[in-house]
Amino acid sequence: MKILTAATLACCLGAPAIAAPLCDDFGFAGLLAGCNRGEPIEITLSSGVPLGEDVTLQSGAYYTLEITADGSAELALTGPEFFRAIWMNEIVINDIEIRPMAIDSLEFDDAGTAELSFIAIVPGTHILRIPGSSGDTQQIKISIQ
Repeated sequence: MKILTAATLACCLGAPAIAAPLCDDFGFAGLLAGCNRGEPIEITLSSGVPLGEDVTLQSGAYYTLEITADGSAELALTGPEFFRAIWMNEIVINDIEIRPMAIDSLEFDDAGTAELSFIAIVPGTHILRIPGSSGDTQQIKISIQ
């Protein structure tokens, strides 16, 4: 009994604050409901240009991430920890819809756009970065609450 009480207290007292849901009634669409959609996230891949501002997402909410490369260099975006912290709905490239189980990175050889739609799942701070770069402007922190 004492072990159960201690475990319950440790769990409840050390737990992070719980974010409120984006909608009260998900309806038939569930987590994909229109009322459960967060603000779109935009990242631009360009040689020597910052990726963008850090982002905070809510666990259980549906988001789109638009990654646009301007073609100034062959650039990739990697973030296996982030990609494992979300449920990927689809990736759309040139009107081709891909429904992957998992990805580690995306690489752009030329100018183009990839749009990822997903549900944020695992709380924590995850980083997307240009591989081989070391500057803070060549990464973006995505926090899931």
